[in-house]
Amino acid sequence: MRRPVLPVRRFLSVRRSGIHGRGVYARAPIPEETRIVEYRGERITTAEAERRYPDDFTGVHHTFLFAVDDDTMIDAAFGGNLARWINHSCDPNCEVVEEDGRLFIESIRDIEPGEELAYDYNYILPQRHTAKMKRRFPCHCGAPACRGTILGNKR
Repeated sequence: MRRPVLPVRRFLSVRRSGIHGRGVYARAPIPEETRIVEYRGERITTAEAERRYPDDFTGVHHTFLFAVDDDTMIDAAFGGNLARWINHSCDPNCEVVEEDGRLFIESIRDIEPGEELAYDYNYILPQRHTAKMKRRFPCHCGAPACRGTILGNKR
């Protein structure tokens, strides 16, 4: 049975974030294990994502891409919703759950009104995660155990 998604306008708002740019905030209490919002956008192939966003190692990385599987990406820059503004944290209060090729953000603990929603991006590159690459993918979550990058452990 599919879990219902929260009525977004009543429970969430987008505003300036202390983590990065914009962020999504709870407007009301959100209990643990709540399906909050679907990550939406244009569904494209991995090849199209690479065409749209070629590797440019000269600056900080930023896209609204989310991999569904090895062949399918969601590009929330096109037709995306407020889920694209949910930031990364090394101490997240949400996680991403895939169901039938769709991606949902769900709470992993109770979230208080005014609290920013965040999940661990756990971004994995095909190449080695060198110090230079970690600087290209910085994290500014401020968590006590912040690893300083949105890159995940390859181990």
